[in-house]
Amino acid sequence: MDRWNGKVAVVTGASSGIGAAIVKDLAKAGMITIGLARRVERVEQLKKDLPKEAASRLHAIKCDISVESEIEKTFQRILSTYGGVDVLVNNAGIARSNNLLAIGTTADLRAVLDTNVTGLVLCSQWAYKSMVERKVAGHIVHINSVAGHIVPHIPKLNIYPGTKHAVTALTEVMRQELRDAGTKIKVTSISPGGVQTEILNSAELPEGMPLLESEDISAAVLYVIGTPPHVQVHELIIKPIGEFF
Repeated sequence: MDRWNGKVAVVTGASSGIGAAIVKDLAKAGMITIGLARRVERVEQLKKDLPKEAASRLHAIKCDISVESEIEKTFQRILSTYGGVDVLVNNAGIARSNNLLAIGTTADLRAVLDTNVTGLVLCSQWAYKSMVERKVAGHIVHINSVAGHIVPHIPKLNIYPGTKHAVTALTEVMRQELRDAGTKIKVTSISPGGVQTEILNSAELPEGMPLLESEDISAAVLYVIGTPPHVQVHELIIKPIGEFF
């Protein structure tokens, strides 16, 4: 992680759960860390959990990544204020609890697609632009899911597994584009099993289902971005012991 000391990391969906754990760990690791969230006050509150020096490196910016104009404005602000993006962690993700074949769920479908897929791609575009313009061998990390590789038998997942399968495919598309462009920028997909976060509050989980903690996934982010320049972790699947799926 030494080469990232003082560099800029941007984390989407930073207000709670996995995103909150990631921004705290990146700030403690020495990175200037920008937490993007709709509930920006919750990112500010995370500073209370950090040593003073690390807290000074954590900054919060209000941004809804399902809105393209907000993404553009936010990344332009990051460029002018912090100089650009060296590491991007696409963590923001939402789910809606209803059946895929139920009529009248169009708004939910679009909300999940706009956040989990389109928002992820648009944030990656701006981070890539920043890295290329500054000739930075940066890193883009997608917080994916085991649902991006299988379809868990959990009721009312709706389009969520479809969006995560899209992230799996998009990771490979980005890897090929980064290679073909002659860059040394890395891209990684991290796919956790069940994690004890707010996204599971409305899910109908099997009784006794084992779950990971947000800090388990944050530790994985630090591992993949801390690999030597010639090493690219393409996909990392993390399951709790006794995973049902």
